[in-house]
Amino acid sequence: MPIKVGMVSLGCSKNQVDSEIMLSLLKKGGYELCADSGLCDVVIVNTCGFIEDAKKESIENILEFCTLKKEGRIKVIVVTGCLAERYREEVAKEIPEADVVLGIGKNSEIVEAIGRALNGERVVEFGDKYDLPLSGERIISNLPFFAYLKVADGCSNRCTYCAIPSIRGDFRSRGMEDILAEARWMAEGGVKEINVVAQDTSRYGEDLCGKPMLPELLRKLCKIDGIKWIRLLYLYPDRISDELIDVIAKEDKIVKYMDIPLQHCSGEVLRRMNRRGDRGTLTALLQKIRARIPGVVLRTTLICGFPGETKEQFEELCEFVDEIRFERLGCFAYSAEEGTPAASMEGQLDESEKLHRCEIVMEQQMGHAERFNERMIGKVLEVAVEGYDRYAESYFGRSYMDAPDIDTKTFFTSEHPLSIGDFVQVKVEDTIDYDLMGSLVE
Repeated sequence: MPIKVGMVSLGCSKNQVDSEIMLSLLKKGGYELCADSGLCDVVIVNTCGFIEDAKKESIENILEFCTLKKEGRIKVIVVTGCLAERYREEVAKEIPEADVVLGIGKNSEIVEAIGRALNGERVVEFGDKYDLPLSGERIISNLPFFAYLKVADGCSNRCTYCAIPSIRGDFRSRGMEDILAEARWMAEGGVKEINVVAQDTSRYGEDLCGKPMLPELLRKLCKIDGIKWIRLLYLYPDRISDELIDVIAKEDKIVKYMDIPLQHCSGEVLRRMNRRGDRGTLTALLQKIRARIPGVVLRTTLICGFPGETKEQFEELCEFVDEIRFERLGCFAYSAEEGTPAASMEGQLDESEKLHRCEIVMEQQMGHAERFNERMIGKVLEVAVEGYDRYAESYFGRSYMDAPDIDTKTFFTSEHPLSIGDFVQVKVEDTIDYDLMGSLVE
């Protein structure tokens, strides 16, 4: 009987790509992949270690499988990913039930490591984080019509609150031809939506060519037959050039959606974050984007309660949110990450105050989202079908306005059966919370 292996991939889409590369290696190595990790001989937890909540989720998942191992239902537990890379010795020492602990630089050795563990050896290896495979054969683990295309790994921005550079290393781009070859493979396999990701996607190619090459990459991706939607995630505002805006505006395959994590608008707070700009420069950028890309949907993330954030600076952030009226917005309470400069800054706020400020911003955003959705009523949207909700007795999917897993859904009725991955026209007739309701246009 073949050994069954399951994968639990936590955290961001970049981590998911790493998991998919490992899944391909495991399949080629003769293991049987199993979707239900609780029924497997071997379970791999590809962890996230970005912020405190993510670390807790990773540990809870590992401990859940440790219980199954004690009950004799699992033979081998593998821990890899950002938590294992960031807390190397601690993970190996504090979780003795983990038979394999691998740093991200050892992902390519996952098959050998599991084989050794099945033979009774405990494997704890880390290596160089820069040995992390940036490309390779993958097994797409989400719905088959969309995929994430990771164009780079690591980050060199050195934001003072962020541990990513210490975990993943400096920013490093993949070669353009390697990326294009992977995109063609996706298209040939039925992928219709490509989501372009990196820690700082707008920086792509800067380390290889001395200048950002994202516009050129996008133009070439748009020429690939079979790809319908290309979505851009994680664009650093300083690197959104006029050329990039023009490419997004002109290329039909690029959905008019930009994920631009701003974190704050106060110039002083941004300076302490080691980010550039202020409310004026950010407002000017967003106004320019909206003027030159009609119908563009802007998504951002914000941090509330950064060390030293005054009430006046928080009020400025609230005013900014009301002024810009982002179509999509997520807000997070500042998490003091050990080893980062911000964690030792003066002016740390109480957890309750940080959460309270977050709630205020999200209440504001709920109002903006409701008004935006109301303006959608009566319009016809192209929607990618993701499934059928038997309780609501309706199909659901995403329009160009919504990225996988993080944004809203459009629910709609249809008089005839549809398949996952179909692109259909839906007339919006109502809203519920953040979601849209409608019916298929025949």
